[in-house]
Amino acid sequence: MFRGIATYGYGATKDEIYKGFHGHVIIDWSGTITGLIFTAANVDERVSMFDILDGIKGLLMGDKGYLSEEVKIYLRDDLGIELQTPLRSNMKDDRDPAFVKQLMKVRRLVETVIGQLSDPFHIEKVRARDLWHLTSRTARKVLAHTVGVFLNRKLGRAPLQFEGLIID
Repeated sequence: MFRGIATYGYGATKDEIYKGFHGHVIIDWSGTITGLIFTAANVDERVSMFDILDGIKGLLMGDKGYLSEEVKIYLRDDLGIELQTPLRSNMKDDRDPAFVKQLMKVRRLVETVIGQLSDPFHIEKVRARDLWHLTSRTARKVLAHTVGVFLNRKLGRAPLQFEGLIID
């Protein structure tokens, strides 16, 4: 399956080598998924991000995988996007500590969405034999997440509070 498309990649957070695809997600401030792509596992995040930046202006927060002064300058000067990322522990951070704290808070929001896609929606284990089925099954999972956010808003609940949302 997916011969010539799926590749081996390295996951730093779990310190493991895996075969398949790497997901890239963009969310808004409430946790609604506004962009998602999958690339071969060995594709650099800084390259693949350009496929989901359409329509984005202003502040964009990313993880440490997006660290690159060249990319940051290009995004700012050519696309009007201010990329902010956490820094590695060996890097000096001259930013306002309150801003960095807010950055980390938003990063936790991204991790929550990724966790929701991974746990209840099982996006890491989409069973498909071709790209069409992979795409449609992934789209259904993202749609289910978006519907959950929508229903929570209609019910006056926190957008990402999915517990207790399902009625038996």
